[in-house]
Amino acid sequence: MTVDIRIVRAGQMYRYYLRETVVGDGRRPARTPLRAAQEQAGVPVGRWTGRGLAALGLAPGEEVTEAQLRNLFGERGRHPHADRIEADRLAQGDSPKQAFKAGALGRRVTVTGVDFVFRPQPTIYLLWAFGDEETRRVIEAAHEYAIERVLEWIEDEVAVIRYGKDGIYRVRPPGGLVAARFRHYEARSGRPLLHDHLLLSVKGQRLDGKWGSIHTTALHENTVAASALYNELVAAEVCEALGLATEPRIVTPGRRPVMEIAGVPHELIRWTSQRSDQIAACLAELEHEYVTAVDDDGELRFLPVVSERARAKLNQIAARKTRPSKQSARPLAQLRAWWKASAILTSGVAADVITSLLEYARAAAAAIRARVAAVVDVALAAVDVAATVFVMNDGGRFHRRHLLAEARRHLALVLRGRRRDPGLDDQIVAAAISTHCLDISEPKTIRGLEAGYRLYTARWALSDLPARRPPAVPDPDRQPPADPGETAGPRAPGRDAGEWEIPRVPLQYERAVLARAVVREKLRTTTAVRGRAYDVVAHQQAAMPEQLLAPEPADPEHDDQEPEATPGEAIDMTALRALRDSRTDVEALDITADRLRHLQDVFTEAGEAARTRATRAARRTAPDDANAAHPVRQDGQQAHRPQQSGPHRGREAGH
Repeated sequence: MTVDIRIVRAGQMYRYYLRETVVGDGRRPARTPLRAAQEQAGVPVGRWTGRGLAALGLAPGEEVTEAQLRNLFGERGRHPHADRIEADRLAQGDSPKQAFKAGALGRRVTVTGVDFVFRPQPTIYLLWAFGDEETRRVIEAAHEYAIERVLEWIEDEVAVIRYGKDGIYRVRPPGGLVAARFRHYEARSGRPLLHDHLLLSVKGQRLDGKWGSIHTTALHENTVAASALYNELVAAEVCEALGLATEPRIVTPGRRPVMEIAGVPHELIRWTSQRSDQIAACLAELEHEYVTAVDDDGELRFLPVVSERARAKLNQIAARKTRPSKQSARPLAQLRAWWKASAILTSGVAADVITSLLEYARAAAAAIRARVAAVVDVALAAVDVAATVFVMNDGGRFHRRHLLAEARRHLALVLRGRRRDPGLDDQIVAAAISTHCLDISEPKTIRGLEAGYRLYTARWALSDLPARRPPAVPDPDRQPPADPGETAGPRAPGRDAGEWEIPRVPLQYERAVLARAVVREKLRTTTAVRGRAYDVVAHQQAAMPEQLLAPEPADPEHDDQEPEATPGEAIDMTALRALRDSRTDVEALDITADRLRHLQDVFTEAGEAARTRATRAARRTAPDDANAAHPVRQDGQQAHRPQQSGPHRGREAGH
C-alpha cells in the first residue's frame, strides 16, 4: 500500500513526532525553534488542511506552529490557540479551572490523532527526483491534490464521532476534520522518496456544537480503500498533466500487478529499493527459522509451510530488524543533484535515459494510448470486483469497503492514468452488491445496521474452481531456476535436498483471476445477453499487461500464421488473437471459456506433478530409524542456503 497509518498518543510518541517527523525525519537539535530547525533541515514548514479549520480559527495552508501542535496533539486534545484563550478568560476574571476548560475541545483523550503517510509509486517519485523544476512542481501538485481528495473522502464517508453510552450514537463531523501536513523528501537509505505525513486530529465537532472524538477503528478499516483512491488520483493527475500513461508490472509472482508509469526502467526502481533487498534477505532467514523451529520434544512448533498471514508478520519483523538509523536531512536541491549522480554511477541505466526520463516515459505513453482504449464497463467491472473480493477474503465474507478498494484498483488498471468521472467507483460497488452479492448480516448492535458494516457474500458458488494448489515439494534431483521463466537444472553435487527452497502456501490472487473467468462463463450460460452492444475487447486489453498483449502481425498476408509458442509462454496467443478481433460480449466470453479450460488443465497438471514430486521425495528421504523425524546435519541444524534477494518487492519501508 502507498498509505500507511499509525496512532499518535500524547506523551512520548508526540514528543517523537515533534523531535523528528516535523523536521524531515532528521534529528532536531535541542532547544532549537521549530521554524529554525526546519530551515536547517531544508524541508518546508507544516501546513494546516481540512474543512474543520474554520471552527478553530485557522485557515487552509496556514503555517503550523509548535504551540499549536503541542496543544492539539500533545496536551490531550486542546484548542490550537488554547494558550491565548486561557489568558483571555483569566483576564476577564474567570477561575483557572474555568479558563482551562474554555481551551479544551471536549473531553481529554490519550489518542490525540493518527498519522497517515502518503507516498506515490516509485516511478512517480523517480520522475520527481530526476526531472526539471517544472516536472517536480507538477508532481508535487498532483501529490497534494490526491491527499486533499482522500481527506475529503474520509471526512464525508469514513470519519464518525461516537458519543452516548458505550458510543452507541455515531454521527459524521459536519464541519470536517483538522490535519497538519509535513513534507519529506528521502527515505532512511538516503534514496528519493517523496512522501507526506498527515497528522489528523481525532477531534471533531457535532451538530450541537460539542466536540467529540473520531472513531480510529474506522480509519484503520478503510486504509486500503484510501490507499487505492490515492494511487488512482495521483497517477491520473501526473499522467494527464505530463502526457504519460501507466502500465501493470508484476512485482511479486502470484500477487496483483502494481500500476507504474510506463517507460521508466525497472532498474531505477531497483536502485531505490535498497531497504527492500535487506528486508528480503532477512525475511528468507526468518522463514527458514519458522519452518524448522521445534519444541522441547523435537516436534515442529509451526506449520511446515509459510502461510500468507505468517509471511506478513515475518515481513514486519524483518523490516524492524533491518531498520537503519535516520540521517540528517539535507536541502532538496542538494539531494536531487546527488540522486542523479548516484543513479548514473550505480543503477546500470544509461545517463541519457536518466537525464531524459520524461521523454522516454512520454514515448511509451503514446504507444500505450494508441493501442489500449480506456473502456470502463460497469457490469463487467462488477463481476471482476465481486469475484476477486469473494476469493481473497477468508470465508468469502466481506464488507462494502473491500468492494470499494477493489473497484478503485480495477479503475486504475483499466484507465491507464486517465481521469474518471466522480462516483464511478461507487457505481461499480452498487452494481456488484445488487447483482452478485448476498446480504448475510445478522446485526446485534447499532453498528451492524450501518451500511458500511453490512456483511456480504457472493450469490454464486465457485465449486468449479480447482482446489488451491498444494505447496510444491522440492525435487531432490533439481535445483531452483535462475529466472522465473527458466526450467530447473540438475542439483549441484554436495548440496542437500530442500536447502534451496522454503515451502510456501500459494497466494490467492491467481485463484481470484481464475474466479473472474469462471463467473463470467456462468453468467454467460445462465443469463440472457443484454440488448446493447459494447466493445469488450478494449476493456479486456486495457486490463492486461503489455507483455501479454498479442503483437500486431508484421505481414498482413500471413496474419493467419500464429507465432510459435515458447515453452515458458504464459498465455494462449491463438485465444488472445481471437479475443482482440472479437467485438461482442458473447464472443469475448467464448474465448474466456477456452482460456478457462486451458487454465484448469494447467492447474490439474501442476497438482499431479506436485504429488509425484512429493512421492519421490518421500521415498528418497525416508529415514531408516523411525525416531529420526527430521534429517539434520552434524551441527544439528537443517541445511539451508539463504535465498538471494529477488526482484523489487516494494518501496522503501521504515516510515
